[in-house]
Amino acid sequence: MKGITRLLNSLSRHTASVTCSPSSSSLLISHRSLFISAPTHLPTNLSPNSSRSSSLPLNWIEQRRTMFIQTQSTPNPSSLMFNPGKPVMDIGSADFPNSRSAMTSPLANAIFSIDGVVRVFFGSDFVTVTKSDDVTWDVLKPEIFAVVMDFYSSGQPLFLDSQATAAKDTAIHEDDSETVAMIKELLETRIRPSVQDDGGDIEYCGFDTESGIVKLRMQGACSGCPSSSVTLKSGIENMLMHYVSEVKGVEQEFDGEEEGTSSGPME
Repeated sequence: MKGITRLLNSLSRHTASVTCSPSSSSLLISHRSLFISAPTHLPTNLSPNSSRSSSLPLNWIEQRRTMFIQTQSTPNPSSLMFNPGKPVMDIGSADFPNSRSAMTSPLANAIFSIDGVVRVFFGSDFVTVTKSDDVTWDVLKPEIFAVVMDFYSSGQPLFLDSQATAAKDTAIHEDDSETVAMIKELLETRIRPSVQDDGGDIEYCGFDTESGIVKLRMQGACSGCPSSSVTLKSGIENMLMHYVSEVKGVEQEFDGEEEGTSSGPME
């Protein structure tokens, strides 16, 4: 929970209303890595150490392809971050809550083809995979490693449609009020980086001007995470209320929930 801990520590420097529990700061993120290397293809009568191999035509030797894939745990035991050592999303993030939504992405679609995968999320330099309870990571990780390596060696685009990348929910528009602009700026610059450290993201869904409630949707490892309510209340809500006086609270929207059900107008 290093991302949320950092968010709480950041806020505690500005207000005494937020404190970070010792148990949160003492949590350690475990790292496991896998080094995958595709063998060099040489003529059958030559070994890689043969002196003749150095004089082979270049088209006789396929360049060795290597990939260092690192995994990182998240506060959600059902979600795991995979860091391919290469950029994933150039801008923003992308959440795939089901296999149907993953049809626009060859990588997400391939990961969903693995039995036991229930959600996929793309961050700037990581892929978060969420599994069902009836499978273990020991079974899933080798298959996910193989899919990620195959994707990056294939040269396929991340999205079939270049316009299908995630919308910038925190982009500030000309018709946004000063309050909404401040909320979006805080979400983008102060809160989102901390949440992404834990393998997830937040999506801005609107601001109720009458009740002062900010609507957010949790994504990636944060969706369904047991500590997501703590993230909302102890981290995000307190920070927004501290910097934007018009904000009175934060509520979570869930996948499939109808928008616009609040009592007041949403911005």
